[in-house]
Order: sequence, then structure tokens, then C-alpha cells
Amino acid sequence: MLPGSLVPDRKLAMSLSVAGLVLCAAMLHATWNALLRTQADRLWLVTVMSFVSTVIGLPFAIAMPLPPSAAWPYLLVSAAVQVIYTLFLLLCYRVADLGSVYPVIRGSVPLLVSLGAAVFAGERPGLPSLLGIGLVSFGIMAMVLGQQNGGAKALMPAFATGAVIATYTVLDGVGVRLTGNSISYTAWIFVVYGTLVPVVYLVARGRLVVRGRASEARVATLAGAGQLATYAIVLWAYRLSPLGPVSALRETSVVFAALIGWRFLGERLTAARLGACAAIATGACCLSYFAT
Repeated sequence: MLPGSLVPDRKLAMSLSVAGLVLCAAMLHATWNALLRTQADRLWLVTVMSFVSTVIGLPFAIAMPLPPSAAWPYLLVSAAVQVIYTLFLLLCYRVADLGSVYPVIRGSVPLLVSLGAAVFAGERPGLPSLLGIGLVSFGIMAMVLGQQNGGAKALMPAFATGAVIATYTVLDGVGVRLTGNSISYTAWIFVVYGTLVPVVYLVARGRLVVRGRASEARVATLAGAGQLATYAIVLWAYRLSPLGPVSALRETSVVFAALIGWRFLGERLTAARLGACAAIATGACCLSYFAT
């Protein structure tokens, strides 16, 4: 558990700067996930994304002070868990569309992060947060109820992916507070992650092939930069604010994902799906607003 001095003041949880930037991160996150969903060879895309984010992050890692020794176990384990998350995410997108999978993955995270933060970071959400948790849970069930595009088949992998996300979220929340510098921590996360992902590609494919059409390379570059920007914003927010509320507000990305899937990927946006997304987003905002 974090020392009291490293547990952020709850009054900072919903400052205008934190809320606004986390909402921007939510939109970026939904966007790069949509880019991932549109590619046939997603493992290749993720590998190139890791190259891009590492190239961007490496100068910051070199220029900034190293994270303290106490933060390195959290950083290293988090990077490894994020590789597992990437593999789970690719599995989910093989069995269902973005609009079915993404809300379940992201919608399950706030509750799991809140539980992890209570155990490992000493954070205690107030009772009104139960309203947000209930809305998120309802939205998740409504999102997958009656889905014909792999919704039921993807339910367990999606929940497992959510649990993996919650794991590295809590690890990063503790690690970035121990570091005291979100830029340094973010940079080193991506340097380590960018080292591990090509290893996974080599194991899966036997050799590392960096190829693809110019359009695919542009998608990978944009997605890699978006991934890094999203993570940098969220880690900055974790350093200042309780983990559960920040994670919950970030999950408004489900609304962006549903709109992107409808507008650009040809996915159906039924009244039931729209209502479910609204419930998840409302629940996330309740968790953020009422956290104490």
C-alpha cells in the first residue's frame, strides 16, 4: 500500500485540467483502437506501433532522470502485462466487432481498478460511486445482450482483457507516484514495451518483417503516436488523482468507439447499443464526480 504522502488529495480528482485531458485521452484511445480494428495483420500493426512509440519515447527516457529503484518493479511488470493485454486485445478483435468488444473491455475496468486501488493504493471511493458502478455494469450487460456479431463468444476474452488492463493500471498508478515524474515513467514504459513486442512477433512469426503499404505504415505511425499520447496523459492524471475516478472517466472512450465504429467501420449503432454506451459513460462520470 502506498504511504499516505503518495495518496493524492481527492480534491484534485476532478480539476478541470485533469478531466479535460483525460477526456482527450479517451477520444485518442478509441481512435487508435479503431485503427487497429481496420487492419488485417494486427500483430504487424501493433509491432510497428511499438517501434513508433519507442522512437518517440527514447529521447525523453535519455533526457529525463531515471525512475527511482522503488518504481522499477512496477514499471517492468506493467510493461510485460501490457504485452499480454495486446495479445488479448488481438484475440478479442478476431471474434467480434469493435462496438461489441470495446465497451465490455473498457466498461469492466473502472470497477476492477477501484478494487485494486483500494487494496494496493489505500483509496476508498464513497458510497455514491456505487451508482456509477451499477450503471457501468448495466451498460456492459446491455451492450452484449442479443449481439449476433460474436458478442457472446467474445464476452469472456473481453472481461479477461479488462482484468489485464486493471492490473497494469494499478501497477502504473503506484509506479508513477513513486517516480514523481510521469514523463520519465511513460518514456521508460514504452522503451521496455517496445523491446518486448518485437520478441513476441518473432516467436509468433519466426522472423521480424517490417513491411506494408504506405497507407498501412501511416496507420501504424498515427496509432503508435496516439497510443503514447494517450498513455502519457493518463499517467499524468494518475499521479495527481485517485486511480478509480481517472480510469472511470477515461472509459467514456466507449462512446467515441461506438460512434467511430458506426461512422467509419460500417458497424450498426442501434438504439440499444447507443443506450448502453450512454449508461456506461454516465456511470463513468458518476464514479469520477462522486469519488471521495
